[in-house]
Order: sequence, then C-alpha cells, then structure tokens
Amino acid sequence: MGLRAGQGVLRRKPIDHIEEPEGAASQQLTRALGLWQLTAIGVGGIIGAGIFTLAGTVANGKAGPAVLLSFLIAGIASAAAAFSYAEFAGLIPKAGSAYTYGYAVLGEFAGWFIGWDLLLEYTAIVAVVAIGISGYFGFLLGEAGLDLPVWMLGAPGTGPGHRVDLFAAVLCLLIAYLLTLGIKNAARFETIVVGLKVLVVVVVIAVGFFHINSANYTPFFPFGVSGAFTGAATVFFAVFGYDAMSTAAEESKDAQRHMPKAIMYSLAISMVLYVLACLVLTGMQNYKDIDPESGFSTAFKSVGLSALADVIAVGAIIGILTVMFTFMLGVTRVWFSMSRDGLLPKWFAKTSPKHHVPTRVTWIVGFASALIAGFLPIGEAAELTNIGILLAFVVVCVAVIVLRYKRPDLPRTFRTPGMPFVPAIGVCFSLWLITFLEWQTWVRFAVWFVIGLVIYFSYSYKRSELAKSEAAAPEPGERG
Repeated sequence: MGLRAGQGVLRRKPIDHIEEPEGAASQQLTRALGLWQLTAIGVGGIIGAGIFTLAGTVANGKAGPAVLLSFLIAGIASAAAAFSYAEFAGLIPKAGSAYTYGYAVLGEFAGWFIGWDLLLEYTAIVAVVAIGISGYFGFLLGEAGLDLPVWMLGAPGTGPGHRVDLFAAVLCLLIAYLLTLGIKNAARFETIVVGLKVLVVVVVIAVGFFHINSANYTPFFPFGVSGAFTGAATVFFAVFGYDAMSTAAEESKDAQRHMPKAIMYSLAISMVLYVLACLVLTGMQNYKDIDPESGFSTAFKSVGLSALADVIAVGAIIGILTVMFTFMLGVTRVWFSMSRDGLLPKWFAKTSPKHHVPTRVTWIVGFASALIAGFLPIGEAAELTNIGILLAFVVVCVAVIVLRYKRPDLPRTFRTPGMPFVPAIGVCFSLWLITFLEWQTWVRFAVWFVIGLVIYFSYSYKRSELAKSEAAAPEPGERG
C-alpha cells in the first residue's frame, strides 16, 4: 500500500482535531503560561534594538524627526500580519506558529518550507542579538576601567587579535540553560526582565520629555516623505516578535482566548513606547546630531544627564536580552513541532521528564547560536536573518484568507478584520521588504533551501505522521 494519489506534499494536518494531544507522553508540553506572561514574551521579542539602536540610526540618516512615522508605518504593516497570527493562534493553539498554520492550511511542503527556514532565521537572530549585547557589555566594562583580554572581545576579523566573542557565546548557552528549567520558571524570569526594560524606557521618555526643544522637529521631513517609508523598511524588523511568541501556544493555559489577546497587546504596547521614544529622541537633539549607534545615550549627555546615559546602556542590555529569550523559545518550539510531526527525527521531540520542555533541541540551538555568535562578525550573522520571517508572514497571511473562505464554519475566538484586504496588506508589505534584501541573503537562503529539499524528499516525505497514516489506510477498492 503506497501513498494515495493526490496527497503527498499537499497533505494537511486536520484542523478539526487540532486540540487533541499529539505524540506520546514524552512529547507533551505543559500548559503554564497566562495572558500577561505571554504578553511579556511578546513585548520581550519586539522591544530591543528598535528603541536603543535603530531609532537613532533611522532618525540620523533616513527620516529625521519623521522616524516616528517610520515606526507607525511599519507598525501598521506588522499589524496586518499580527491580525492573521492572532486568528490562527486562537484557532490552532499548537506549538510551531507559522509552520503549523502553513501545514494545516497549505499543505505539508509549505509547512516544511517555512519551518525549515525559521530554524535558521531564529537561531541567527539569537546570535546577532548576543553579539549586540556583547558590544554594550564591553562598553560598560570600559567605562568602569576594566580591560579584558583582546582575544575574547570579538569574532575573527572584527579587530586586531580577536579570536572569539566569548561573552556572546556564553550568553547563548545561558539562555539555553534558562529555557531547560521549564517554561514556568523561564517565563517568570522573562516577565521580570521585561518589566525592568519597560520601566527603563518609561523613565527615558518621562525624563526626556522635559528636555524637548520643539525647534528640533523642524524640518519634519528633511529627507522627504519617502524618507519615512525608507525608514519603515529598516525598522520593520523591530516590530515583530509576536510571531516567535505564538510558537508557545501549546504552553498557554487558555491559548484560544489568551494568544490572540497577547499578540495584539504586545504589539500595541510596543508601538506606543516606540512612538513616544522617537518623539523624545528627535525633540532632545537635532536629527543631524543624533548618534546612529547610541542615540539616547548621546542625547541625554547633550542635556547634562550623563548618569542617565549609563542607565540607558544597562537598559539596552536588559532589553536586548529578552529578544534572545523569545527567539530561542521560538526556534526550539518550531523544531520540536516538526520532529513530533515526523518531518525530522522523533529523537528531537522528546521532552524532559521533570520540566516537560524539549531539552535536546534547546541545547542544540544554544550551541549552534553560540558558535555563530562567537565566530561570525555581526554583519555576516545578520545576513542569515530576515527573509524567512518575511516569507512566514506571507504564508500566514495567505493561509488565513484561504481558510476563511474554505472553512468559514470553524469556531474562531478572533477574526481578522477587513478580510481579505488586511492580510493582503501584510502580504504586499512583506514582499516589498524582501526586495530590499542583499543578493548574498538570497544565496544563503537558496543554499539552506536546497539542503532542506534534500532532507524533505529523502526523509520527511515518507516518515511524517501523515505519511504513515496514509500508508496504513486501505487504498480505494480495498475496503470490504
């Protein structure tokens, strides 16, 4: 008995039974996350380099004071995709996010394609963020008069005598260790750290508000209106993170109600803070004088608040640390879900008997991200990111349209408004941003995709759980 005709790469996970437990007891996750813990994970993934680095970079060289419009435009585009994620999160409360949604609606190959790509993208994001934190950490140590050995300060090629970015590599392993302690303990830590990060941002906004010079807002469009849109393409990568958070749906206490709310809450909170922070930054300093790398630190120094500048540096480290947590959580849950579905070896889907988390894949991701962070310059590591997440947005937005019209009967706790126009905006904006990517990114993506094709057709195609079910079922005409 072989696979039935017409199935194969287009076979889909049955949505009608999506709430039923999958896999053996050793492949189960624990539902322990409440609404605000999920929201904290989402905020932790969204707010990071966007406020502490990108805001100054875009204000100085692309948009001027209109950087706040750049964030608003990017936020609107991201919201179009967020609505689609929210509908799926309430409808399919399973680990895997875009991978699982694509598998259930567009078929096995579409799910594999997105899942395989996110494994690389999310791991690379963890590494890139670790390198960024390492830079801030080195700055603070320098301010304190502590000199570390040169060999451990950066990846080969980033400076004289540099052999490894040791701090970045160790940080990846520490985040992996944290995630192996169980989702409840890890989420508690994330919630506390996100709270500290938001507090720092609120303090920055509140104090900076009293040092705004309205003359700095003129001209508002020094690079033209197009500059605000160009800036939006840059800061778009600072307004997602809810996609990685949605991979934890299977660990939510009431995913169908809480996941859609957490996605929308995390994006709304982050956008309010982004816009207010940009308003303060461009009001404190003329856009020409804003430091592209440490905008807020230099802005506060310029008004005589140097002590607060050090607090901002600490806040930047805390803020970016939570991004690492969210995306490492995301990649481990995608990998776990793909393995439980049989698309990758089941060995990876085994969870810890004590903490009920996928410890094996967590440590593998921890070491992989540590190697990337330790031995690749940040530019090369960053080139491994972006395209997969944008393609995931495209898949999710297309899938939500397809499913709404194919299965309007399904019970939805959240419905994407403006169907099909809102998700169509998400598709168009994501495709537009893809055109901004460098050709080297496309080459790396193509190589990774080809490797994935080999694995899928040589292993996954015949070993997935759906393939086994089809092979075990009688062919038409064999019944009776």
